[in-house]
Amino acid sequence: MHNFRELDVWKKARVLTSSVYKLTEMLPKHEQFGLSSQMQRAAVSIPSNIAEGAGRTTGNDFCHFLDMANSSSFELETQLIIAQDLGYIDMEQLKKILDDIHEIQKMLRGLKKSIKK
Repeated sequence: MHNFRELDVWKKARVLTSSVYKLTEMLPKHEQFGLSSQMQRAAVSIPSNIAEGAGRTTGNDFCHFLDMANSSSFELETQLIIAQDLGYIDMEQLKKILDDIHEIQKMLRGLKKSIKK
């Protein structure tokens, strides 16, 4: 088992989640139970899956949850692009948060490689 609180990727995923919550506050109210909610759930899923995987007893189980966290990051990335397509967020906002997501994706791949060794 790993202490998820010490994992840099978990820390960065928490910061990303906060950023997503702040960003979704700017979306139109009619998206509150649509795109905003989907984005928030996908964002929360990233650090949550990292933490859940860290609590598993085998490396394979941990890697499975890292894969789920990574999948949620791609889901979030898609939803953010759609939000930009709809004019809810501008390209600068999108680029900054996508940079954060891409960094987390790289970190997840690196962590998974280190666990498999």
